[in-house]
Amino acid sequence: MEDTSDGGPPAATEEHLVLGEVRGVFGVRGWVKVRSLARPADGLLRYPHWSLNGPLSVQRVALAEHQPARDGFVVRLEGVTTREAALALVGLQISVPVSALPPSPAGIYYWRDLIGMRVSNASGVFFGTVSGLLETGASDVLVVNGERERLIPFVTPRYIQAVDVGRREIVVDWHPDD
Repeated sequence: MEDTSDGGPPAATEEHLVLGEVRGVFGVRGWVKVRSLARPADGLLRYPHWSLNGPLSVQRVALAEHQPARDGFVVRLEGVTTREAALALVGLQISVPVSALPPSPAGIYYWRDLIGMRVSNASGVFFGTVSGLLETGASDVLVVNGERERLIPFVTPRYIQAVDVGRREIVVDWHPDD
């Protein structure tokens, strides 16, 4: 695989965001099956360079071609020309530098920005911090850990009244007993 970076691997301090994973091989010419974690799913394809993250290494690759497929996409990466080379990539996570992400529009948030935020209601009752999110189909759900775990739908303005990224706080319309 050719190094597509500008003189070497990404800096160790450069933060990356996982946007997909290599799920399998497709054919005998090095194509791989990819599952996107981006929304919309084809958002992963807007990045011409990916980092493939394994347990011991990171490889930088360039996206050459792609096609929609069942449960994701099939892609050809520059320098991957055989089934054997493609098999070596199965199971690797696909990430991009956070600096490459487009700014989110007002009222839209990257999950990574919500994790760790403090959550309270308008009366000042503190529920805990966001430890994760769940994708349910109808709406995303905040997983809030404090005295106990709470699952709060990320639905504005019904449950989410305010998100202050700078102060790392979310105000919710939620009763302490719920």
